[in-house]
Amino acid sequence: MSIDRNLPDNDQNLSLENDFATFWSVLSLIHATLTAYDCSTNQSPFVSTGLLEEKLNEVVPVDGSWHMPWDNRDAYMEYLQKRIEGARFFGIDEIKDKNSNLPHMLPEPETFAAAVGDLGITETDHVVVYDTVGLFSAPRVYWTFKVFGHKKVSILEGGLPKWETEKRPLEAGSLHITPKSYKVPTVNKSLIRNYQEIIDNIEHGPNAETFAQVVDARPEGRYNGTEPEARPGLPSGHMPFSANIPFPSVIDKSSGALLDSDTLKKLCESKNIDLDKPIVVSCGSGVTAAIVMLALEKAGANQLAIYDGSWTEYGANEKSPIVGKK
Repeated sequence: MSIDRNLPDNDQNLSLENDFATFWSVLSLIHATLTAYDCSTNQSPFVSTGLLEEKLNEVVPVDGSWHMPWDNRDAYMEYLQKRIEGARFFGIDEIKDKNSNLPHMLPEPETFAAAVGDLGITETDHVVVYDTVGLFSAPRVYWTFKVFGHKKVSILEGGLPKWETEKRPLEAGSLHITPKSYKVPTVNKSLIRNYQEIIDNIEHGPNAETFAQVVDARPEGRYNGTEPEARPGLPSGHMPFSANIPFPSVIDKSSGALLDSDTLKKLCESKNIDLDKPIVVSCGSGVTAAIVMLALEKAGANQLAIYDGSWTEYGANEKSPIVGKK
């Protein structure tokens, strides 16, 4: 900032005011950019492809791809064939509770810390998760990091399909990773529900002060009991008092992103879901529930949790009350 001493006083004041206006304008622009980048101040969990490419050397991209068992796809092999530059692979079926007979239950904090540290990630890194579908399994990985208290974690809007369509930098092959030390985290239990909590919730009923609404993200036919479950041996049907929001219904088919907040609010209203009260989201095995959780959050809900065992655990237990069982 400079002042021309040859200017009259009034002109000097005007010049000074213009300089200050320019300074504050630039400062506001810098603040807005940092706010959009830092997920700790950004209300949306999503970041754009353009912002990720701009900050690629300052964040850690993570491929959180996972496919349904019957899709016959290998997410890790696909990662080796094509990924965002520098991306690490987070295996949902590997970084899990290996003492559980359920598909991919949350790991113990020590297991999570060791696995993420082996990926060269520290607790202070900004992690940006994506998947090869666009918006499918990345929300589950995002939620996992949130459960373990990781402060800077985002999801790439549009995922790898959008990144690739825009011809942004890709790489292939093995990636040399220098392991880092990741501090063993504290679990945020408010984001998780277990089987007994679900049963207690049903037994107490919707009139109880502690009642949490349950939203089921499975397809309508499986929820209603008119179509068979995809996993052999499991009955279809649903938990008493639960509402059904199939996960594809919250995604914009043209963009692959979540629907706008107003549309999501109307969807919740049509299902008699009160966004001001606690909500637990369930699905088949705890993956697509995370998509609906994000949609509910975008609609305005702020007391959200996921039933980690979901229908794979609930439906397999003969003691579970099931509506429309088939």
